[in-house]
Parts: sequence; C-alpha cells; structure tokens
Amino acid sequence: MKKILLLSDTHSHIDEKILKYVQQADEVWHAGDIGDLHVTDTLKKVKPLRAVYGNIDDAKARMEFPLHLRFWCEEVEVLITHIGGYPGKYNQAIRQELMTRPPQLFICGHSHILKVQFDRSLNLLHMNPGAAGIHGFHQVRTMLRFVIDGKEIKQLEIIEFPKKIIDLQSGG
Repeated sequence: MKKILLLSDTHSHIDEKILKYVQQADEVWHAGDIGDLHVTDTLKKVKPLRAVYGNIDDAKARMEFPLHLRFWCEEVEVLITHIGGYPGKYNQAIRQELMTRPPQLFICGHSHILKVQFDRSLNLLHMNPGAAGIHGFHQVRTMLRFVIDGKEIKQLEIIEFPKKIIDLQSGG
C-alpha cells in the first residue's frame, strides 16, 4: 500500500502548506511546470519523488525529468505527462500511446483545473490535480492524495487552499 500526493503546476512555489501533505505521503508525484528546481529538490529531501517537466520548465528541469513517465506502483500501471488533455480530448502528442497501451492511471497537469474522470473507452482513470502554485488564473490551489493498494486506487481526497492569503485587518 502506497499513499500518494499528486501535484502539478507549482511554478516555482513551495510552502509549508504543501510540505505538510508531503510529510503524510509515501511518494510525491509532480505532473510538470515545476519552475525552479528548488521545488523538486525540497520535495526529494522529504519523500521519494516522481516527476515530469512541463512547458514552462527550463533546460535544467528537462535534463533531470522526462516528458513522459510510465511506471508501476503496486499493481497499477501509471503514465504521467504534463500536457495530456482529458478523456475524449487527449493531446495529440500522447494520444497514440494511450490508445496503443493504456495505463490504469493517466495523470497530467497544465490546465490548472482539477479533474478526475474515468475513461470507459480506454478503461483508465484520468487525474489532473489542478495547480498547487500561486501563479496562474486559478483561484484555489489544489492537490490530490490517494492510496494505491495492489490493483486498487482508493481513498481519493481533494486538498485545496486559497491562492492568496488575505489580511483581514487591512481589509484584503
């Protein structure tokens, strides 16, 4: 059994709110747009990390992390990429691989929109954890955590917190 924390689109941001949930996980998975490698260096100091680079990531991130990452966790095959689309509208760059060898769990980021959806046509679970960083149009920062136990993906939880800290004494 593995407790997974899934995040994406940190855009160089890491804070104690994120790290609190990192501490509770067995592994952390990052679906790209890391930004500064300080983010992944910090995560790796706390828990094992699996990550892919995203479209905003520089050459250093692209040397350290792959564009696509396929692996097994327990008895579940996982495929992570940054720009993946969603069921019915997969990104052209990954569509053929999904159609030829669908994993049980397909993870992407990029949209900053949290979405979990089962794709009946490919018999896979699609997850996008939204954005954990403070940069972008999203109003709520989100991550996902779940358990992989053998062949089961279970105990899925949405973690969310405000994008900005509001100072109530100053009126905002």
